[in-house]
Amino acid sequence: MRTTFPLLRRATIAAVAVTAVAAWAPALHAQQKTSIRDRVAQKSDKKPEPVAGIGVIDGAVTDTLLRPLGSADVSVVGVGSHVTTSESGRFRFLQVPAGQYLLVVRRIGFAPTSGIIEVPANDTLRLSYTLTRATNMMDTVRVRATRLTLRMAEFEQRRAAGIGQFITQEQIEKRGSRDASDFLRTLRGIDVSRITNTQFAGTIALSKREGGSVGGDGTGACAMQVILDGIILPRFFNLDLLPPPKQIAGIEVYSGAATVPPQFGGADRRCGMILVWTRDGY
Repeated sequence: MRTTFPLLRRATIAAVAVTAVAAWAPALHAQQKTSIRDRVAQKSDKKPEPVAGIGVIDGAVTDTLLRPLGSADVSVVGVGSHVTTSESGRFRFLQVPAGQYLLVVRRIGFAPTSGIIEVPANDTLRLSYTLTRATNMMDTVRVRATRLTLRMAEFEQRRAAGIGQFITQEQIEKRGSRDASDFLRTLRGIDVSRITNTQFAGTIALSKREGGSVGGDGTGACAMQVILDGIILPRFFNLDLLPPPKQIAGIEVYSGAATVPPQFGGADRRCGMILVWTRDGY
């Protein structure tokens, strides 16, 4: 899966970027655009950090033949905001606090895609996403509550098999941590590190099975593949952009290619995989 979008000037990345945003207002005109308001407390226990400025996200979704895709769902992970593209494939978010976000784009019949974006202060970020038609078509659409039950039933089946490491919703609620990455720090085979350099600033999960340093430019570091609700996220994914723990239903971790479930296999899984499942699903 590939996301195409321009990378504008780098904004200062807060360690809690994904939760330091506000809830989004109801969509207008079939959810083609929406705006943000400062109601962080509804989404996270963290205190909102000062915002450097406000920007706009303006984008389009097409298929591989560059035909506009209407009715595609565009979600901002962790802040409970999503819009639906118009018939022309366009979408827009207004009054977005400057910073880094994770966007997920989905449409029935197409493989979902994701991308990390940086919203500039007092400017417009223009995006273009191309969706590839899915090889296996989806079954009849089910309500979200049923889909969540099916996803977590498979989670429990894999947990019962005893392969991999699992964190349940009960454990998440009992611990009460503020960041999803906190739950990974205690697991074997994972090095969760905070990195700040000219190329990257954020928290990443590296496999201890492979060599490599997290210093400098990260050359040789073996970054684990992160998947959110079945959607493959970018390599060297910043864990700070995951949904807050109170939105997560379960986490499963596989240390290497030999233990990764077949349905999540791919060209390169030697560094292992982290699967994150939310309570509502993206």
